Amino acid sequence: MSYNTENIRNVALAGHAGTGKTTLFEALLQAGGLIQNLGSIERGTTQSDTDAQEKARGHSIDSCIAGIDHGDSHINLVDTAGYADFRGGTLSAFSAVETVAIVVNAANGIEHGTRRMMERAKERGLARLLVINKIDTEVVDLSALVDALREEFGQECLPINLPADNAGRVLDCFFHRDGKTDFSSLADAHQQILDQVVEINETTMGDYLDKGEDALTPQQLHDAFEQCLREGHLVPICFASSRTGAGVRELLDVFDRLLPNPAEANPPPFRNGDNVQIAVDPNPASHVVADVFKVINDPFVGKLGVFRVWQGTIRRDSQLYIDDNRKAFKVGHLFRLNGKSHVEIEQAIPGDIAAVAKVDDLHFDAVLHDSHDEDSIHLEPVHFPQPMFGLALQPKHKGQEQKLSQALTRLTEEDPCFRMEHHKELNETVIRGLSDLHLKIVLERMKDRYGVEVVTHPPRIAYRETIAGSAEGHHRHKKQTGGAGQFGEVFLRVDPLERGAGFEFVDAIKGGVIPGQFLPAIEKGVRQAMENGAVAGYPLQDLRVTVFDGKYHPVDSKEVAFVSAGKKAFLDAISKAHPIVLEPIVDVEVSIPEDNVGDVTGGLAGKRARIMGTDAKRGGELVIKAQAPLAELTDYPTELKAMTGGQGRYSLDLSHYEPVPPPVQRQLSDAWKPKLEED
Repeated sequence: MSYNTENIRNVALAGHAGTGKTTLFEALLQAGGLIQNLGSIERGTTQSDTDAQEKARGHSIDSCIAGIDHGDSHINLVDTAGYADFRGGTLSAFSAVETVAIVVNAANGIEHGTRRMMERAKERGLARLLVINKIDTEVVDLSALVDALREEFGQECLPINLPADNAGRVLDCFFHRDGKTDFSSLADAHQQILDQVVEINETTMGDYLDKGEDALTPQQLHDAFEQCLREGHLVPICFASSRTGAGVRELLDVFDRLLPNPAEANPPPFRNGDNVQIAVDPNPASHVVADVFKVINDPFVGKLGVFRVWQGTIRRDSQLYIDDNRKAFKVGHLFRLNGKSHVEIEQAIPGDIAAVAKVDDLHFDAVLHDSHDEDSIHLEPVHFPQPMFGLALQPKHKGQEQKLSQALTRLTEEDPCFRMEHHKELNETVIRGLSDLHLKIVLERMKDRYGVEVVTHPPRIAYRETIAGSAEGHHRHKKQTGGAGQFGEVFLRVDPLERGAGFEFVDAIKGGVIPGQFLPAIEKGVRQAMENGAVAGYPLQDLRVTVFDGKYHPVDSKEVAFVSAGKKAFLDAISKAHPIVLEPIVDVEVSIPEDNVGDVTGGLAGKRARIMGTDAKRGGELVIKAQAPLAELTDYPTELKAMTGGQGRYSLDLSHYEPVPPPVQRQLSDAWKPKLEED
């Protein structure tokens, strides 16, 4: 099918784990003619779950992309992982689509992932669609579920079609009003959604009030509907069964006829070098602007950079640049991703999702362009959860250090929520992810793909240090070695800043008592001291350093002297400013059976946690919300599994840092002193 930007629809399937996104993805691909037979999760034959770990576990870990043609549209579908452990790939897909279809399990109703994806899509300014899947499940009250969705997410959530004939068919209630359903009156549902749509546009509303519904053209309805989606005035609810196929073709019709195309959606948040939002032009004749939202290290074609084209046309054999790099690369191979297969194409137009192969410098969130007029722009990044779980590791077999480094680099390229750190002072390599399962998958991939086995142990907790008060510090560095000496004297003041403010360095020198050329050296010395800590060996943060006085010597003053003077004056001030150790506090959400609530809340209380609230869910599930020190949760996966018989799940997000209790600070300080004395 030949298409232009107005024909493209980009849709991500998101939602809680177990809602049937992957089977719905398969059903949509079959209905769209891309595949002949449905794959099976149990047999590991689906289009999206191709990785060995996905097949073994029976759920998605990475996002998968496929394009299908339906009606007048080319629809790019992105199947995403439901488990919170793998949110990196899910959220990165949000930077490439106009619409997020949040899939809801008809039997389980609103779950944690439902709320999270609705919130994230709204924050990104994306159109949202709720798809109630598994409507053929026995003993399901769909009417009550719709009421619950509207109560949770607003009255703008309205059915656009309804199940009929015991969920064997789905009937359109936006364009058509005929038919009957056991669920509700189709005419009533039609009237509700029509009233919601027409009120967004004064002209459409006037025509409707003056002449009635029959005076509204399909184009008027489409334009008003698209405006409602763009402005969040409407969140359509669709019904489907990925198992029987009920509602699947109707869902494709909704994608084709009603969802915004790339030219209609809210403008993407691109910014220039001054961090000012700018507009991109979805014009195929403009200069190229594309954003890489996924990186795949494919064993057959090499490194793949998957990108969304925002303006211009990318052609095979054309020359492109990455970010502000002045060295161009040639687009030797251009692919469209269709599930398991890669189809080579000649060009990608605005709105297209495509991939370029064998370009080593490509990285996640890179901006591709063909003119240096666009080399300073970037897409506003998606807010990813902070990877808090850590493992320190080293190769199991000697001589594999380089191989381990290469494997970690490639895995880091693929996952925006996976981090690798190397702590020089401990000679320790630490990997960080969103959960123990997340890191377990990484280690399995490291072994299966790259042949690297490791031994692991818990890393140090990412404590930080700061000050509780203000103080002044002074140091004179004077050294005479027979020839030219070293001299530098610094007076400075330290002041605390609010949590999360970082670091400020202020030059308050007057009268030239320290020449400006030596201020960077003083700041360098301060930063060196901040990295090494002052109480327990952890980096310092959230403070201001003001240099206000000092002396220099016209012959003996050198940069090295002021580095040393700045460092020691800073440590002098810190020692008098009530230094404290901060610990990371995380938001914890624990989903458990109601029968386990006492054990779980008691266990959290014993970990210095603050219980923030509980939510009762359908099916006897309870969600406990709490805040707890990360240091107390090292063994929590094992403990929760034991308390709930394996039925408990939890997620963590970094909330803030706060002071550790005095006994903990003394313990950390005492453990650091022997190393300090040794150094």
